[in-house]
Amino acid sequence: MDLDAVRTFVTVADAGQFREAALTLAVTQQAVSKRVAALEKQLGVRLFTRTARGALLTVDGQVFLPHARDLLRAEERAAASVRPGRRALRVDVIGRRLAPADLVRGFHHAHPEVVLDVVTLFDADAAIGAVRSGTIDASFRALTLPARRLPEGVEAARVHDEPVELLTGPRHPLAGARTVAPEQLAGHRIWMPGNVAGTEWAAFYDDLAAEFGIVIEVTGPDFGTEPLLDTIADSPLLATFVGEQTRVLWPADHDLRRIPVHAPTPVYPHSLIWRSDNPHPALSALRTHLGSPDGDRDVWTPKWAQ
Repeated sequence: MDLDAVRTFVTVADAGQFREAALTLAVTQQAVSKRVAALEKQLGVRLFTRTARGALLTVDGQVFLPHARDLLRAEERAAASVRPGRRALRVDVIGRRLAPADLVRGFHHAHPEVVLDVVTLFDADAAIGAVRSGTIDASFRALTLPARRLPEGVEAARVHDEPVELLTGPRHPLAGARTVAPEQLAGHRIWMPGNVAGTEWAAFYDDLAAEFGIVIEVTGPDFGTEPLLDTIADSPLLATFVGEQTRVLWPADHDLRRIPVHAPTPVYPHSLIWRSDNPHPALSALRTHLGSPDGDRDVWTPKWAQ
């Protein structure tokens, strides 16, 4: 149904005259007549009776009028729902226990007036495609490809470097260490069954292993975080890597140890990606809030993150 014709019908009904409706709508009286005639043809009824006193609603016109007003109100609500600044800012954080979710929580605390819709997309290509198509406003990713190779209109900026920690059980040889250096991990078994080939985190840990002679095992099915923690807690040999801001909880009797890795500190490079022509004002606020990483620390990142 032509909403311009519906709007014209309502305006004529309120004004009582085609001429007054034309002035209100800033169109010609002929245009008003054509819109009303087209609507009447579509509905198969007459909506007005022309008299010397103006345009009077027929019985069908009286019945249709409240529904016409509902249509126009629905149109306004629909437009308002996607108007920049009115709809929620939709952000992909990969996983709700990971650092990007923590960063978005910080943004929410700083800007409680911004409505957020937080989603989790597993695949980086899907996330970039969703940003490009406008399905989401932004995504946190470790970009393994140069920014110049992003799709046209999609931009990225490195916004957060997350230190990597070693997670061990209480009987592991390094369990009592206050910190460890990456080179000290050579010869130890680092178990990460969640490192799915082709993902950005697998690329990061593959490069970390190659740089410092670390062997990362991905054998066995990935049953999730809790079974992984159970295995690490019981093993005197296995350890795993976690991000400093990754939220992991375990029973007290597991006595797991989170050990910082330093000299240098491997950091996972989180970037924010967005469409350059996205007009949502909260997107600019998010980018400003995130800023950029401190470049003065002794850190290691893969060459693709430089």
